[in-house]
Amino acid sequence: MNRSLFQFGAALASGIVFGFGLSLSGMLNPRRVQGFLDIFGAWDPSLAFVLGGAVVIAFIGVQVMKRMRHPAFDESFHVPTNRRIDASLVIGSALFGLGWGIGGFCPGPAIASLAVGLPQTALFVIAMLVGMIVYDRVWSSRS
Repeated sequence: MNRSLFQFGAALASGIVFGFGLSLSGMLNPRRVQGFLDIFGAWDPSLAFVLGGAVVIAFIGVQVMKRMRHPAFDESFHVPTNRRIDASLVIGSALFGLGWGIGGFCPGPAIASLAVGLPQTALFVIAMLVGMIVYDRVWSSRS
């Protein structure tokens, strides 16, 4: 069968598993994320367990990937090669952290949370997309 169809199916299956995991762990609720960041108040450690589980699974996946010649549905692995820590990385990380702390969402959970139908979620996703478009149109053309 066509390789792109298998790639699409693998991406779809991965997204479904990811979305289900986000929902099951409660990470679609921005209050859960904000509770994790409230270390001097009513701290909620549940996000630490979710992150820890993700790190373990990602570590295992990277170890398996290192032993493979190529992925199942592509010619090569597409992994980042740039290992530099520069101003753009630090500033982007800080802005991401601010948005995460204020809104209580990462991009993936924000998009998954659209299914819940809360207006705040839609506003966050729209603002996130506007930020991505502004970056793409203004700053990315400078480099």
